[in-house]
Order: sequence, then structure tokens, then C-alpha cells
Amino acid sequence: MMNMRKLSLARKKELFGFLFVAPWLFGFLLLLVVPLYQSIRFSFSKLTIEVTGYAIKNVGFENYRTALLSDPWFNRILTEAISQMVLNVPLIIFFSLFAATLLSQKFRGRAFARAVFFLPVVLASGVIASLDASNLLGQFMSSASTNLEGNFSGFKSVDLKPLLFEAGLDRSIVEYLTGAVDRIYQIISSSGVQIMIFLAGLQSISPSLYEAAKMEGATGYESFWKITFPMVTPLILTNTVYSIIDSFYNNGVTHYMQGITFQQLNFGLSAAMSWIYFIVITVILLISTYALSKRVFYQN
Repeated sequence: MMNMRKLSLARKKELFGFLFVAPWLFGFLLLLVVPLYQSIRFSFSKLTIEVTGYAIKNVGFENYRTALLSDPWFNRILTEAISQMVLNVPLIIFFSLFAATLLSQKFRGRAFARAVFFLPVVLASGVIASLDASNLLGQFMSSASTNLEGNFSGFKSVDLKPLLFEAGLDRSIVEYLTGAVDRIYQIISSSGVQIMIFLAGLQSISPSLYEAAKMEGATGYESFWKITFPMVTPLILTNTVYSIIDSFYNNGVTHYMQGITFQQLNFGLSAAMSWIYFIVITVILLISTYALSKRVFYQN
């Protein structure tokens, strides 16, 4: 106890940070190190199922060449996944910040409104819908989400296009905006966690900053861009990283790799695809993190 009191504040923060990540680090060393090693080993091998187990034959980079140069679908599906991520992540961040700003205001029924915005996260997380693949509830939720996304937003984009063209907007901007309307259900269902993070950040901003700005004659618009937005830039970085990872978590690429593994039983090729996928995600995260970290404002 005496040694803890003698530690500096910075040292205490480092110690508590290590204690915070210690459970994850322990779980990683205990549960994930061996599977990661096996996955790397399989990616450079051809795995054959036998009666007594499996046999491994080293084939070098053959699986990687097959995934990148010979497979007819992997590159196309991967490109589509990256394109969808580039389109959806900015919309998710914008909508999350906008919704959190509204939900941080004081109004009657605020708790219910927050629950409504977070409800799609629970429904789309798979915890309920995936309890039983043959469950009537799962089938109903799947068909309902498809109908909502297709029927509700499709009509909106058709009506919106002529208005945007008449306003003189460029075709690329019009296509992006109408595409966002068509994906409104997907964007809302993917924004629950980000809204909660932004909401926590907005509530941590000292009211005295807004009071001082109001006394100086600042408008609500100026207060948002001079106080609110700079204070939540660290959370924009956090939510961007989370949204990128979440967009790559369950998409056509992961389904395709699962088919290669469990239907074609080509474990070496699927392992190589998985590591290519991992490298692509890592590069995207490094680029986006580096670009956004230059714009992040920290109080200290």
C-alpha cells in the first residue's frame, strides 16, 4: 500500500491500464495463440483429412496465389466488402453523432428514445435471431429486416433523385445520398454502439463551457463546431475503428471463406484467404487511424 502511494500519477495510470487489459491478454495467450499459429501453418500447407486425423503437406505460397490469382470470387467479394465499408462508415459516424446530439438534449421520454435507438443493436447482434436457425422468431426478424430495408427506403430514394438533380448536385453526390437512403435500415442497425459512445462523451463535456460560450454571444451552431465537435473527436476516432471492424465482421467474405472451409474442405485455401483478409483490414485501420489521429483534439 505504501509503494502505491509513492508512485506518480502517470505510473499509476500505466499500472491500472495494464490491469485493465490483463484479462484480455491472459485470454489471448491461453486461447488464441495456438489457433493463430495453426492458421498460419495451414495457410502454407495442403491439409488432407484421414481416418486417423489429418495430414499436412507444405505447398509454400500456393494457397495465397490461388486466392489472389486463380479464385474467381474472392477478389470480387473482397472489393465489394471494402467498397461497402468506405460508403457506410462515414454515414454511420455522421448519423451516430447526429442522433447522440439529439438524445443528449433534455426532453420528455428521453430514456425511451435512447432505448429505441439501441434496440436494433440487440436485434441485429444475432444473440436473439441466432439462438435457433429454425426458430420462427429468427425467420420473422430476418424477413422483416429485409422487407423494411427494401420496401421502406427504396421508395424514398426514387422520390429523392429528381429533387437532388433539380438542386444542381453532381451525379456522384446524388448516387451517394440516394444509396445512403436505400441503406438507411442497415445504417441505423449498425449505429447503436456508436450512439452510446458519443452520448457518453457528450454528457462528459462540462456545461460551463457552453455557459461561457453563451455569455460571449455564441450561437448553438458555433457552440457545436467550437466546443462539441472538438471534444468528441477522440470518440470519432474510436467509433471509426469500431465501425470498420464491425463492417468486416460478418459479410460476404466471411461467408465465402466459411464455404471454402466447411463445404469444399479446403482448409489451407481458407486459412490463406483469412490472413489476406486480416492484412487488408489491418492496413485500412492503420491508414484511417493515422489520418484521423492528426485531427484529434485532446484536452491535456
